[in-house]
Amino acid sequence: MIGLPVSGYFAYQKLDSRLAGVEQQFSQIESLQKQIDQLAEGYAALQERPTEVVRREVIRQKSQDELLTEAVAKVAPAVVSIVVTKDVPRLEVVYVNPFGDDPFFKDFGFRIPVYRQKGTEEKEVGAGTGFLIRPDGVIVTNRHVVDDPQARFTVLLSDGSQKPARVLYRDPNIDIAFLKIDGSGYQYAELGDSDSLKLGQSVFAIGNALGEYNNSVSVGIISGLNRNIQASNGVYTEKLQGVIQTDAAINPGNSGGPLTDLAGKVIGVNVATVQGSENIGFAIPINVVKSIINKVLGAS
Repeated sequence: MIGLPVSGYFAYQKLDSRLAGVEQQFSQIESLQKQIDQLAEGYAALQERPTEVVRREVIRQKSQDELLTEAVAKVAPAVVSIVVTKDVPRLEVVYVNPFGDDPFFKDFGFRIPVYRQKGTEEKEVGAGTGFLIRPDGVIVTNRHVVDDPQARFTVLLSDGSQKPARVLYRDPNIDIAFLKIDGSGYQYAELGDSDSLKLGQSVFAIGNALGEYNNSVSVGIISGLNRNIQASNGVYTEKLQGVIQTDAAINPGNSGGPLTDLAGKVIGVNVATVQGSENIGFAIPINVVKSIINKVLGAS
């Protein structure tokens, strides 16, 4: 009589154990279902996110080298070399009697060399850089590149073609000028926002280095903002205020070329470098240039 209840107790306890196991399995299934539902909601939210947000996440995953090469490829077709030519005297050497027509020295046969002009010839007297800002052939450069009213200007495009250019505007206060070449459908540079620049931000310069190596690229960072300097080309001195300082190499011939960020947007116009120093260059902020564009050419 005593064994029956004991046996029944253990039988009931065993059944309870099986039921508890089934409930635990149901609990695990419910937990997995919740995780699946959360994943599905996350995927749906990702699908609904704005394209710009997704694009930014993709950009973050790109390496610095990839960003740089893509940015260079974007802006390089808009960069041009500017060749400055002018008619200069053609000189020849002749030998003359230093005493002129004095009869006393007439037969001494004494002659000295002197230079005498024999017409004129066209010569290259300067070189610089510029970049297209509109598809109709408007080019931004430095005023000091095209400041000679007697000179002629030829633009060398990135595809190797050459176009004569005329000066549209020389700014009297800022070292900026606009050129124009005939034609349309030119690839032009996108202008950025120089007010949003930060110290240490990566940038690069493209230009006609030393007047010989067109579309040369140099890489650096923003080293300083709102600098005030005095620039001189050996003929005149000019004060430049609020310029960008960079350690990207700006060589002679780079004047007027773009300083560009890694998004391929122009954030400055290269204008000066410190002679005898290593990698101290300056650029006019593009927002200053944009105000001149809007004033002179009108908003595009």
